[in-house]
Amino acid sequence: MAARSTLTDLELTSLVKQNDKDAFDEIYARYWKKCYNDAYGKLRDAEVCQELVQDLFINLWTKRSEREIVNLSGYLSTAVRFQVFSLYRKNKKAPVFEEPLDHMAESYLQADSLFNLKELKGHIEEWLKMQPEKRREIFKMRFMDDLSTKEISEILKISQNTVQNHLLTATNSLKNSLGVTITACTILMLLKN
Repeated sequence: MAARSTLTDLELTSLVKQNDKDAFDEIYARYWKKCYNDAYGKLRDAEVCQELVQDLFINLWTKRSEREIVNLSGYLSTAVRFQVFSLYRKNKKAPVFEEPLDHMAESYLQADSLFNLKELKGHIEEWLKMQPEKRREIFKMRFMDDLSTKEISEILKISQNTVQNHLLTATNSLKNSLGVTITACTILMLLKN
């Protein structure tokens, strides 16, 4: 097992595809805590988060031959985010500052057909320049760097509520600037980049 700890994620995922249980155990050891913390940052329910992460890793193992994973960390982060939002939708509850983004994502296909992506990026850059420095910084950290509100609050040494308030104000401002229809396209684009 010690030899597995020196392997890259890509080497480990390749070995997992070949049914290497030790490689899977190494991936689990590397990423279980990060996946749990990502889920807990959104759900605040230890039992639900443990189950969610357990299911994620079970799925990773049982579907190992079907997956072509190039970026393991990104894959797991996306899988956690997907599971969290699936729970939100299933339970019909979401934090106030997250709910508008989830709702707006439903309009993504409509927005994509209406606007040129380059124009949209240009508009966002202009909008960001007009925002107060702290709000601009928090918005970039959340939607461009994909940091949780807790991580942002720790980095900036401000309360998590302050971060959430800045995000709510920023998303409302962006919504007013771009219009509801293309806001979903904007957020999804930022999350993809």
